[in-house]
Amino acid sequence: MDKNKVKFQTVDEYIEQFPVELQDVLQKLRVMIKEAAPEAEEKISYQMPAYSLNGALVYFAAWKNHIGFYPTPSGIHAFKEELLQYKGTKSSIHFPLTEPLPNELITKIVKFRVAENKKKAQGR
Repeated sequence: MDKNKVKFQTVDEYIEQFPVELQDVLQKLRVMIKEAAPEAEEKISYQMPAYSLNGALVYFAAWKNHIGFYPTPSGIHAFKEELLQYKGTKSSIHFPLTEPLPNELITKIVKFRVAENKKKAQGR
């Protein structure tokens, strides 16, 4: 589906556009994020699922061959050694659709971002 033409209002709408097998993976990722950041607000931003708490925490998006996970550059830098096996950019991690999601690593990254944003908010 062309993400540039469809305007999603909810994360459910976003996830429902994909095949059932991929919906299951995206729902698991969604639950992991919510459990690691229960106070975070869930929304659509940049036409992908986004979570914020005292600012942006993480985003995710499904692509043809991977799930893009966007924990901001600081979230990637803090876990760079653990992320060496994954492709990505300075602001994204590409989890291949052919492999299970690294649940523990994702949870650690989200919790890191929560702590980082809370610390920044306290400094304001």
